[in-house]
Amino acid sequence: MSRNAVKAAVMTAPGRIETREFPYPEVGDDAMVIALEACGICGTDKHTWRGETTQYGGTPAETTTPFPIVPGHEIVGIVAEIGRSARTRLEYTGKPLTIGDRVVMCPDILCGRCWYCRNAFGFPLCEKIRGYGNHFTATEAPHLMGGWAEHIYVRPDAFVYKVPDSLGPEIAVMTELMSVTYNLDKAKEFYSMDGEGFGSGATVAIQGVGPMGMLHVLKARLMGAGDIIALDRSDYRLQFARKFGADHTINVNGLTSREIADAVRDLTEGRGADVAVECTGFAEAIPTGLDMIRRGGTYIVAGVFAEVGDVSINPHHLAAKQARVIGMCNHPPTAYPASLKLLDKAQALYPLRDFVTHVFAVSDSKAAMDQVMDVDSCMKVVIAPQGGRIGTRS
Repeated sequence: MSRNAVKAAVMTAPGRIETREFPYPEVGDDAMVIALEACGICGTDKHTWRGETTQYGGTPAETTTPFPIVPGHEIVGIVAEIGRSARTRLEYTGKPLTIGDRVVMCPDILCGRCWYCRNAFGFPLCEKIRGYGNHFTATEAPHLMGGWAEHIYVRPDAFVYKVPDSLGPEIAVMTELMSVTYNLDKAKEFYSMDGEGFGSGATVAIQGVGPMGMLHVLKARLMGAGDIIALDRSDYRLQFARKFGADHTINVNGLTSREIADAVRDLTEGRGADVAVECTGFAEAIPTGLDMIRRGGTYIVAGVFAEVGDVSINPHHLAAKQARVIGMCNHPPTAYPASLKLLDKAQALYPLRDFVTHVFAVSDSKAAMDQVMDVDSCMKVVIAPQGGRIGTRS
């Protein structure tokens, strides 16, 4: 195994990024090193780039980005080195791991000891949760705790998942985001025969069809939605949403909040959506989303992963609607195996290989951030070790 220095992109402050080299990490008995094939740029990375750096605000897990960091947590790569312990050589579901296996990883590190870890399962509520690409400073060894790099160090308490041989890295890189769509599985939990929650044939509205919202469109279609309504400011992304299963699209540019909600009601016999999901990352979208659901409808706030400010909401309207409002943050580590299987099955039905529209080298991360901010010309932008085609390495 080469012990050459590892190149990584380092975000030193909001809006500032540079390329640095770090020592190749030591794995010891119980860690692992992954050679990155690709790592997506997430909406969370955009929050950090804009200076919206408080996460899990108002909870015991509240953190602020410890610059400088190696960003990136939507990870796919090849096992390059692996510790000697039996635990390290098994992935999340118990399959054996060997050097050369393709894997994805859950970025979240859970303490396993707090009240939430011992009593709440599924979506993590850990009081001490820390995530790759967000919560580990690059100034401390092993340094390589984010995916915008040639290699990443995998702690022994991190979860990795073996990728099916039939699923290439250009689709497997979507796995973390696909796991986020378990927001819709949460809505399924509320389904009842009296019309609440996400039942078969439900009308689902997705606010914001960037990469996160786009996979919510796909997941809603796979889960048996009736009509799917995609809302965005970008015609480029709305056209993309139709390829991924949306039946109706609404460009919200120039529309008032009431006009947007009325447009949704016009598509739903005047009632409003059964389920709506906020995937915009902007607080201003939330009052509009609440207005577009029907009485007894469900609204999921999922996109504002960082502290982005306050909005005004009339609580009487929530009560009068008997609305179910669900705040969802992050994703369950249990979702990865099923998400990999769904992506594998869906690749023959939907143009999943079109999802990644731009690939940048580690050394071109500033250009990658400039690109991802141009929502009218890209869907998923990823960092790959050398740029070019995903999965190729020099």
